[in-house]
Amino acid sequence: MFNKILIANRGEIALRIIRTCKEMGIKTVAVYSTADKDSLHVRFADEAVCIGAPPSRESYLNIPRIIAAAEITNADAIHPGYGFLSENAEFSKICEEYNIKFIGASSDMIDRMGDKATAKATMKEAGVPTIPGSEGLLASMGEGIQIASEMGYPVILKATAGGGGRGMRIVREESEFKKAWDDARQESGAAFGNDGLYLEKFVEEPRHIEIQIIGDSTGKACHLSERDCSIQRRHQKLVEETPSPFITDELRDAMGKAAIKGAEAIGYEGAGTIEFLVDKNRNFYFMEMNTRIQVEHPITEEVTDFDLIKEQIKVAAGEPISGQNYYPKLYAMECRINAEDPSNGFRPSPGKINNLHLPGGRGVRVDSHVYAGYVIPPNYDSMIAKLIVSGQSREEVIVRMKRSLEEFVIDGIKTTIPFHIALLEDEEFKAGNFTTKFLETFDFSVIKG
Repeated sequence: MFNKILIANRGEIALRIIRTCKEMGIKTVAVYSTADKDSLHVRFADEAVCIGAPPSRESYLNIPRIIAAAEITNADAIHPGYGFLSENAEFSKICEEYNIKFIGASSDMIDRMGDKATAKATMKEAGVPTIPGSEGLLASMGEGIQIASEMGYPVILKATAGGGGRGMRIVREESEFKKAWDDARQESGAAFGNDGLYLEKFVEEPRHIEIQIIGDSTGKACHLSERDCSIQRRHQKLVEETPSPFITDELRDAMGKAAIKGAEAIGYEGAGTIEFLVDKNRNFYFMEMNTRIQVEHPITEEVTDFDLIKEQIKVAAGEPISGQNYYPKLYAMECRINAEDPSNGFRPSPGKINNLHLPGGRGVRVDSHVYAGYVIPPNYDSMIAKLIVSGQSREEVIVRMKRSLEEFVIDGIKTTIPFHIALLEDEEFKAGNFTTKFLETFDFSVIKG
């Protein structure tokens, strides 16, 4: 087992990793930018090293400084959390070269799964259902038009190095293709330094369902069931829940088996998710693989009584997984609390938190790094807390979540709490009738506060 782990991240996920390390008897090192000098992950780690100025490229994305911090503190492993360098193949490879264990996927695995066209081809070869589309990257716009006409519209162009909805364009007829092609290439080139595109049939009325998997160094994998991540705004998740109100036992079993087949086909080691789109007829298709821990991992932990961070560390240290699959014993939901104004187009709202009261009670968990007096910097992602609620039924979870949100007080900034309360009062949401397009028709005028 590791003696000391450096956490190459910030905020709530850094604090989350520190907690598990302490319970495992492992020393921790926090790294931080000057904007985060007063953050709780800096306070609660055993050691802390400042690695640069607030811009991410000068701190949390600065590989040489992070490696130097690991070397001077004698850390024998690095946990990247999510975001930042968690799916950076170069960082994983450099850790290997410096004999520092990267608690995540290997550089080769990140490369293979990070390129979405390659990932799709790999999963298709493994027998995992994939969305019909181009075989790899499109060589030209003309090739894309030909495939789309043969397959039928609507189709979607996707950046092979994409994420967060960037480099994606829906094309509903041939006359729209050229503009969509030009826009997607320009956006993906600017965002990722790679303007390669591939094409897929556009799945109407989809659900976004992901399967949590864990693989070990022996090549074995298991799954921890599904999470429904369909409540999204511009491809950014806002609410996640498990089990999904849309998934049947038979479909859960089929998707779990497909996820394991895909993970074992590539010899995946560590925690990850196989992401699927599920259409209105409950046909499911591979979308992508995330080779890291997910923001929404706590809801899986709450319904399976399983510490995913601990399992990541154990697998990285060479220990085998149990081999069994885990299914929900409870229901759980997570609301992402962002420093944003939901009544004003979710405009970011950084600033000082004047007063803070966290909800509590049975079945309530808050993962956060903020406190009264904390100043939210404008340099990073706007998520400041995750409210996780569990219960015996989905109905109980919704009632408990609404009560917890009403009890959650954050003064001094705007947050997404009023949006979440309005969402939980929506009859269609309460009935489980929603897709990834749900918020496109949501009445934001009902938000109070």
